[in-house]
Amino acid sequence: MTVAARLAELGIDLPEPARAVANYVPFVRTGDLLHISGQLSTDAGGGVRGTVGADVSPEQARAAARLCGVNLLAQMSAALDGDLERVVRIVKLGGFVQVAGDFEAIPAVINGCSDLMVEVFGDRGRHARSAVGVYRLPLGFAVEVDAVVEVR
Repeated sequence: MTVAARLAELGIDLPEPARAVANYVPFVRTGDLLHISGQLSTDAGGGVRGTVGADVSPEQARAAARLCGVNLLAQMSAALDGDLERVVRIVKLGGFVQVAGDFEAIPAVINGCSDLMVEVFGDRGRHARSAVGVYRLPLGFAVEVDAVVEVR
């Protein structure tokens, strides 16, 4: 099954990729690696903001991480001229979760993004990963995820 068919089956329409909001670019390709800047838990409805374990539930946070994954896919598509079949492998995800002091289920939150990569790319979506709890994320969003992707 093609990536486009899989996205359609999952009911995912890729949004316009987010523009940089500071002095960086959304992605950089060097050789066969595509480095994608952190994508926030944002969507057309505003996204998920807040602190996980305080005003954002673990379930909402997992959905927020999935939103980050959709935004990563949008950046991949932009970098690859719309051809996600050129993705060889999701190499690594870096996940950041804005957490309350006692919240520890950070890996479970980032699974929202990790699971999406496997749903979309199958074994090519299996990746190395970091999952980190932080005090604050840009603009108050609950989750941010960046990626390194092998492409052709």
